[in-house]
Amino acid sequence: MTRTRSAGPAPQALAPQAPPAAAAATNGAPAGGPSGDRGLHRHLLREMLLQRRFEERCAEAYALGKIGGFCHLYIGQEGTGTGAISVLRDDDYVITTYRDHAQAIARGIPPRAVMAELFGKATGCSHGKGGSMHLFSRERNFLGGHGIVAGNIPIATGVAFAIKYRGGDQVCLCFFGEAAVNNGAFHEALNMAGLWRLPVIYIIENNRYGMGTALERASAINDIAERARAYNMPRSVVDGQDVLTVRAVVGEAVERARREQLPTLIEARTYRFMGHSMSDAVSGTYRSKAELEEHLKRDPIALLRARMHERGEITDEEVAQLDAEVRAVCEDAWQFADSSPEPTLDALTSDVTAETESTAGAPIAAARS
Repeated sequence: MTRTRSAGPAPQALAPQAPPAAAAATNGAPAGGPSGDRGLHRHLLREMLLQRRFEERCAEAYALGKIGGFCHLYIGQEGTGTGAISVLRDDDYVITTYRDHAQAIARGIPPRAVMAELFGKATGCSHGKGGSMHLFSRERNFLGGHGIVAGNIPIATGVAFAIKYRGGDQVCLCFFGEAAVNNGAFHEALNMAGLWRLPVIYIIENNRYGMGTALERASAINDIAERARAYNMPRSVVDGQDVLTVRAVVGEAVERARREQLPTLIEARTYRFMGHSMSDAVSGTYRSKAELEEHLKRDPIALLRARMHERGEITDEEVAQLDAEVRAVCEDAWQFADSSPEPTLDALTSDVTAETESTAGAPIAAARS
């Protein structure tokens, strides 16, 4: 980790509010430490298993035509999202890209609500109107899946500005792929965050391919965390397949954001085991089967399971039981989504504009006056 001096004064908080208690609950993960490692590791293993089995069912549902539109799976990258989100408090914020199913589950959105959204049902977390790429939960401070590459980065920066403006101590965690770093929005947003010292952690999920284009064919530098130097913010490179390492590195960045309101750029080097989307072959024409098989040896689930076996923290029977449990959760989510109602016709005009007590139900002309 390299840390540099921040430039420029921060904007003054004009409307401060009392920050939440420091002991606020984390995102469902037990505390680590000598006495808590077993529980923490088991929690992380279950989370990644749940995400893997859920995504496998999504692939099946897509093939059967139950999921329409685009569908991007997270298989292979579970270590990054799970490790990063596990260190957050409930009042922190998460914003991500269109590869969002597993991260939504990691943030605590019920699998039923996620699957129903993918099926386009009214019981989905976005009421069936967002679909695979636009999961959202106000209750969990999960501010979306976003379909536009790099489009979520300025939003995350704005959320961090709002946190500071209000005098809070929350943080915003922003996920995006390595292809996003060549967009202007990335550079403008990081410059603002570095200049104004905003509590945001940018996580580049470097899975090596922007759709079918390899990183080395699209970026002038391959160590893309180095771009943080231009914006005077701490940076780090982390093994995205090691959930515990990700948790440690992101945890350090989160604490720095809380205490010092400093942003961080983290490059998590990971790999997707599926194609870019369901319309892309597993290996595709842009990478070899041999390359894919080599990366499969570093499956984040297998790595954590092996570590737990070595430490005597879990048995094969317990792993099988965990797997059976999460498969049952995924089956329940499927059945719930399949039996849920479609959105009604009047849903077309709901949630289009923000309503307040003074404007709810009022004519448009009156609301504008």
